[in-house]
Amino acid sequence: MSKVSYYTPEGLKKIKDELEQLKNVERPKISRQIAEARDKGDLSENAEYDAAKEAQGLLELKISKMEDVVANARVLDKSQMDTSKVMVLSTVTLKNAANGAKMTYTLVSESEADIKSGKISVNSPIGRGLLGKKVGEEAVIQVPNGTVTFEVVKIEMI
Repeated sequence: MSKVSYYTPEGLKKIKDELEQLKNVERPKISRQIAEARDKGDLSENAEYDAAKEAQGLLELKISKMEDVVANARVLDKSQMDTSKVMVLSTVTLKNAANGAKMTYTLVSESEADIKSGKISVNSPIGRGLLGKKVGEEAVIQVPNGTVTFEVVKIEMI
């Protein structure tokens, strides 16, 4: 059973573009490799043919999984979202209770997460710990190095 995932319009477009690349470029390329290997003779001892068939199987599996993701994807409309509490696509400014450092993260789906651009997955320990919190509330989050306490300073939709 597939689960619903929430995406920004840009994130879903990126997944659809990758799926099209796999279907329209990679799939024909592997088919040509199989045909070339088949033309070389005896298939029972043809390692090139076996490798191409295995690559085809892996590609088809990846395409199938991505089609499932796209079929169960939901695009979130930021204008309809509640900014009083942290949820998917919220941009949250936090203050570390231990050292006072402030940081800002946007909670996104797992496939859109990119820590360098400040996007963390809602399934990460910090993301899960922040969901449902309101401005002024503290989130005590278990991370690999122990426990960290953050205060939610600001919630917005960007």
